[in-house]
Amino acid sequence: MPARGRRGRTRARAVTAALALAVAGLAAAPASAADVNNARNAGFESGLSSWTCSAGSGTTVSSPVHGGSAALKATPAGQDNAQCVQSVAVKPNSTYTLSAWVQGGYAYLGATGTGTTDVSTWTPDSSSWKQLSTTFTTGSATTSVTVYTHGWYGQAAYYADDVQVQGPDGGGGGDPAPTKPAAPGGLAVSGTTSSSVSLAWNTVSGATGYNVYRDGTKVTAVSGTSATVTGLAASTSYSFQVTATNAAGESAKSATVSATTTSGGGTVPKGDLPKHAVTGYWQNFNNGAAVQKISDVPSAYDIIAVAFADATSTPGAVSFSLDSAGLNGYTVDQFKADIKAKQAAGKKVIVSVGGERGTVAVSDTASANNFANSVYSLMQTYGFDGVDIDLENGLNPTYMTQALRSLSSKAGSSLIITMAPQTIDMQSTSGSYFQTALNIKDILTVVNMQYYNSGSMLGCDGKVYSQGSVDFLTALACIQLEGGLAPSQVGIGVPASTRGAGSGYVAPSVVNSALDCLAKGTGCGSFKPARTYPDLRGAMTWSTNWDATAGNAWSGAVGPHVHGMS
Repeated sequence: MPARGRRGRTRARAVTAALALAVAGLAAAPASAADVNNARNAGFESGLSSWTCSAGSGTTVSSPVHGGSAALKATPAGQDNAQCVQSVAVKPNSTYTLSAWVQGGYAYLGATGTGTTDVSTWTPDSSSWKQLSTTFTTGSATTSVTVYTHGWYGQAAYYADDVQVQGPDGGGGGDPAPTKPAAPGGLAVSGTTSSSVSLAWNTVSGATGYNVYRDGTKVTAVSGTSATVTGLAASTSYSFQVTATNAAGESAKSATVSATTTSGGGTVPKGDLPKHAVTGYWQNFNNGAAVQKISDVPSAYDIIAVAFADATSTPGAVSFSLDSAGLNGYTVDQFKADIKAKQAAGKKVIVSVGGERGTVAVSDTASANNFANSVYSLMQTYGFDGVDIDLENGLNPTYMTQALRSLSSKAGSSLIITMAPQTIDMQSTSGSYFQTALNIKDILTVVNMQYYNSGSMLGCDGKVYSQGSVDFLTALACIQLEGGLAPSQVGIGVPASTRGAGSGYVAPSVVNSALDCLAKGTGCGSFKPARTYPDLRGAMTWSTNWDATAGNAWSGAVGPHVHGMS
């Protein structure tokens, strides 16, 4: 979704081998017994000592950290990519493995001055720690290389930690070898479904990763302090332990926790929500689009997402204030009455959390509880039917799952939960947004991915598709449809007009063709799905205001088509 007063970011993302690298990461090659980490202050425990960051862009923080008690935070500006560098002593004619753990916005890692081929690797936005790794070989006269990290111009801050230049000792005095970490403490169950259990635990100083054990058998390894174990049987009890790891080895196992999966069942019914629905975002601000009251939103919209709730000073908590001044004197009482009138007409009105500038962070149990409590309070105050998750700066799947399940337990089975991830967020089931959607599949209403402000992306057939075409809509929707979401939980999100997004607008006729292609196998472009999905939920647009500015051309064409799907 866009920011208040201007369009959202218009990142063009390449999806060739670079994207595959970004999604999957690279595993570091094993080091020999004589190899050392030649990087100094590799974990930023001594501030920025040995590091130099461009334009004052870097600082150290105590959270989030991957290992130890500190990490680098570097914030790009319009003309600065927040590059932080270190000169590292190396031996000539030697091979080194360069690696680092990164989180946050776009992050790059590389080495120059190698005397042979300089190297680099990168990853797009990541809400959890991810390891980047590459290798290089020094030239015959090379005794030092420059190692760097950087972000991307004008994008979100990135974090880096535990940098390694692993190889023969170059004599520059790297950090001392690590010792085995302690066993993790605080292991707790943060959520359950009929087929999964979510876990969280405390950070262990010096750890670079964690292993998760189910009934004594290792089932996964993660870099952060949370994990979701999937593929479990319904109504079954399991025991779990975790260990901490680093280059020195693996810790002892933590204390055991037990959890029982739920009994299963289908998606929770959502009252009188139609089988095929249209979602529209309503702007609680004036950015040049038509100013509307809730009562002005056309009846073609079945779900109206009020944009946006804002972060507060309490971690995880959100608040909402009607912009009466910007909305021509629209009062809170009128707003509440209009919501009731829409509900009486069978519509749902929900509050959207996030947007391009949204800074809501749900990263632990306390903030998850704060999120659930504050959203439920807004539902009671204004009469909202649920919540939309539109966090474009990343989310933690473990704790967002916990937050939404807590909200569901308060609001009951009629709760509406929608999500609006960006295209990059739904390229793989390992992504944090996709994980969250699967974790809450039994209470999730619909995922309306934003098929705009994107660039080329991979479809479910492994081919690259460009935004602005029917193939882009259908081939990317196929990833969700074949990745575990029910067809009724998949919608197509597009701008209502050319002014509603920086890029990616398609005519309503293209949206309708994409819906027909997925639901009936007709109207397809070059991509045709292997099977049809007649229960496909429908479509979404940003925004009802931009739709109104264009004479409601979008809802006038797409609305009847969605409601006419058999």
